[in-house]
Amino acid sequence: MDGVNTTGVRAVARIHARSDGRGGTCLPVLESDGPLALRRARGSGAEARVVLVGAMSGPLGGDRFTVRAEVGEGARLRVGSAAATLALPGQNRGEARYDVRITVADGAELHWLPEQLVSVRGSELRVTTRVDLAARAGLVLREEQVLGRAGEPSGTLTGRLTLRIAGRAVLDQELASGPGAPGGWDGPAVLAGHRAVGQLLVVRPGFAQAPVSPRPLGDGAAVLPLAGPAALVTAVAPDALRLRRLLDEGLSRLG
Repeated sequence: MDGVNTTGVRAVARIHARSDGRGGTCLPVLESDGPLALRRARGSGAEARVVLVGAMSGPLGGDRFTVRAEVGEGARLRVGSAAATLALPGQNRGEARYDVRITVADGAELHWLPEQLVSVRGSELRVTTRVDLAARAGLVLREEQVLGRAGEPSGTLTGRLTLRIAGRAVLDQELASGPGAPGGWDGPAVLAGHRAVGQLLVVRPGFAQAPVSPRPLGDGAAVLPLAGPAALVTAVAPDALRLRRLLDEGLSRLG
């Protein structure tokens, strides 16, 4: 529309983790950008740790955020965030985007465990997470979405998660919720009135010899085996606290 500024903030943050050759992991690349601030944290054993700190509010309307993480052969990396991410409407019109691109090499392992993403009323955000793993890579990835702050409706939120192992597509799913989403997103076959939804993706080479069995996890959650050495825990809950408990239980069940 004429006279409307639809240009938001563009930011790309990068993490490269490598084996240091002495049984540990080094971070030759830790590149922050604008609101995406990366901080080293104290590691444990062979594992390096990084915390994503939101240096500004957002993503806002029109923003384009990208985080790229590459874990080299034999490295161990854990990535978390300092607080929940708020998707806000902002002054610029248009959909905001938050893209995560992950690559993990053979013999490497990544734990990607950010805090919740909260879709604030009036916001419009598309989140895409694409993971490419080598055949003998390990992964624990958690995604949690909360539809609206306490007592308010949700914004529009679309999330897509894809996983490839050794070049083979193992998972490709998308969920849209909030105003403008396809009908039925809040119905009994999808969220059933809940306002918190999440998933935990676990990939371990050992699952190839001992496949995961499907099982329920109480009310609103289940463990599902995927083709290849992977399993998916999905959960819906009335709030973020209950959602986290369900996903933690799923990880515990997977050992």
